[in-house]
Amino acid sequence: MSSGKILFAEQDGNYVLKFVGDVRLTLCSTLDQFLASTLENDNFKTVLIDLTETEGIDSTSLGLLAKISVRMKQRFQQLPTIISTNEDITRVLLSMGFDRVFILIQETFEGQAALQELDVLQDSEENVRSCVLDAHRTLMELNDDNREKFQDLVRSLEIEG
Repeated sequence: MSSGKILFAEQDGNYVLKFVGDVRLTLCSTLDQFLASTLENDNFKTVLIDLTETEGIDSTSLGLLAKISVRMKQRFQQLPTIISTNEDITRVLLSMGFDRVFILIQETFEGQAALQELDVLQDSEENVRSCVLDAHRTLMELNDDNREKFQDLVRSLEIEG
């Protein structure tokens, strides 16, 4: 698997995030900061998350995606869209309950946007742990299966903190 990167584009408050390669917790601070600034932007309208070139994605990254949905629903009463053409990635999304908090499209996205790579932030171990903890708490809120899957990890992270 190739190391992951996150690409983005924005036009008139419409955002595209494209995950490429193996997207892991090493990108959590980068993604978390980008999402915080994006969702607080007064011009924000929606976000499309393109996972068509995603080879792997960990639970921390999934938790941050779930956070997008939770915030969009709270602030705008709408669901974000995820495009996934990789059966393995789609299976993971469905197992986490993303079909209830995202519009899932399993067809290739034909739109062409001028994507730029997000600069990877180097963050402290404490901030990364906090980001991982928050992401997993968000996943746990989606459904009982996730709560059961991640409760031990969340407890461990809370004890460390």
